Amino acid sequence: MDFHLSPDIQALRDRTRQFIAEQVIPLENDERQSSHGPSEALRRELVARARAAGLLTPHASREMGGLGLSHVAKAAVFEEAGYSWLGPTALNIHAPDEGNIHLMEEVATPAQKERWLRPQVAGHIRSCFAMTEPAPGAGADPSMLATTAVRDGEDYVINGVKWFITGAEGADYAIIMARMEDGSATMFLSDMDRPGITLERSMDAMDACFTGGHGVLRFDNLRVPAADVLGEIGKGFRYAQVRLAPARLTHCMRWLGQARRAHDAALAYVRKRQAFGKPLAEHEGVGFMLADNDMDLHTARLHIWHTAWLLDQGEKCNFESSRAKVVCSEAQWRVVDRSVQMLGGSGVTSESPVMRIFTDMRAFRIYDGPSEVHRWSMARKLVHQAEKAEAAAAGGGA
Repeated sequence: MDFHLSPDIQALRDRTRQFIAEQVIPLENDERQSSHGPSEALRRELVARARAAGLLTPHASREMGGLGLSHVAKAAVFEEAGYSWLGPTALNIHAPDEGNIHLMEEVATPAQKERWLRPQVAGHIRSCFAMTEPAPGAGADPSMLATTAVRDGEDYVINGVKWFITGAEGADYAIIMARMEDGSATMFLSDMDRPGITLERSMDAMDACFTGGHGVLRFDNLRVPAADVLGEIGKGFRYAQVRLAPARLTHCMRWLGQARRAHDAALAYVRKRQAFGKPLAEHEGVGFMLADNDMDLHTARLHIWHTAWLLDQGEKCNFESSRAKVVCSEAQWRVVDRSVQMLGGSGVTSESPVMRIFTDMRAFRIYDGPSEVHRWSMARKLVHQAEKAEAAAAGGGA
């Protein structure tokens, strides 16, 4: 792997960094935000600024109106966008839209792309991904999917409840995962204003960085035409992996920018703040935290870049993206936690952006699968690989 970024990627990274500093961070205290995220009006202004700067939806294909970035290029650009909690919204690379755009590019029909994907890439509409359910439905275990879809003539009738659906309020369309009569899963596309879809409520959550917050959706005899099935019937779980492997990694990219922002704020503070006759940075305990932050940031970046490089080689990276998700979510969380500690009172108040980053980031260890589930999945694969290697060695020696 070559760790050198091409001149084009470096230039795009630097343009993104300048855009975030000059056009996005000044809007972080804009009143058009609530505990459920930036308002639609603020989102549209941010998107308009990114569009004018030529940075909108850079991960989408050129055919759809994006920049067609490789995964490695995304790693560089998404980190810079993530330096502000509004940056991913501005560039139209926030969750869940970023992952939905990738999935739609891979699976949707030409007609579906023109109807939903193209205006989404242009920043005109938003989407949500309706898979997670309240107990006893699907959470970390997707096989517990309880929402059902039954064929009725030329339509499918969907019934069920989804919760913690990011971006649900104000979304224009949804990708809905439902169980078929044979026990398989299928993804369906639906406009959010169809009869049978109800946004019951928006959930109060620790984070406040996603437009539309996190909602509870109810489907009561929602009729979806067969033409709006996403991909093939019965392949929903397979498509979920198509979406989730890259989406886990882009979460890591964006939150790396936030972790770096927290570290930068802490570093600037401890260089100037005096205690016991010298700057905080000269105290060994604080210096160790700075060094640990640097090591965690670098480790996270290496995992991101390596997995991105493998994806660019055509690898599926289900194992590697799980590994990166665990390492990055925990390392980046440690960086932010240490930064709060170094900032002291400033770190637990809005005097510093680090308090906001702290509350936004904690859920990252849960999004796209808790660390424990990824570790469990990785362990199963490691045991399986060892058993295969052992069997191959035994066969070769016979």
